Amino acid sequence: MKERGKYYAVVADDHAIVRSGLRSALETPGQIEPDGIDVMGEAENGLEAIALARQHKPDLLLLDVQMPLAGGVEVVVEVRRWSPNTKIVVLTGVTAKGMIGALIESGVDGLFSKGDDNSELYRRLPGILRGQRHIAERFVDALKDTAAAPQLTGRERQVLNMILAGHANKDIAEILGISAKTVDKHRTSMMQKLGVHSVPQLMAYALREGLVDPASEL
Repeated sequence: MKERGKYYAVVADDHAIVRSGLRSALETPGQIEPDGIDVMGEAENGLEAIALARQHKPDLLLLDVQMPLAGGVEVVVEVRRWSPNTKIVVLTGVTAKGMIGALIESGVDGLFSKGDDNSELYRRLPGILRGQRHIAERFVDALKDTAAAPQLTGRERQVLNMILAGHANKDIAEILGISAKTVDKHRTSMMQKLGVHSVPQLMAYALREGLVDPASEL
């Protein structure tokens, strides 16, 4: 764990004004770190976020989970795959308990709400960079009285997102680099866990639990 020295970050959000504000705060000396945090790249969609994390292996990824092309836990899983030491901090407007629970289960290092003042984010980032974890209190409170949701593996969540995007098993297999038989196995396991028996039921579940953005093109 790096205790001293320069830190490097990637900022991922589909709104340029948000990226600009976060970049300015990160890079300003003394705002978060004495020497500032260098931003190595900005991403406006989920695939760009994964690619930049894979390329730069930054100390920090500031991530919005509602972005085009890839989002939610899918991005977290892929970043962990290619850059396991990157601290992933999610700044989101999502309030659905299903998505919040999934993000916490995925092991994100920080989870903050866009509805709160960014001062908490900036105050907590130094500790997160050094190995601490912080979940905003509003999310902890929201989940206190919620029954435990079925736990999907990272791969099952990837398959879920791709099914909802309209991909067939063969296409999913090619994208993920696995066999169609393995995709079918993940699909069967996932649907059993969620208690659904068709793609429409799966879509309804995902929308209800906030596992997919209702405004996205499915």
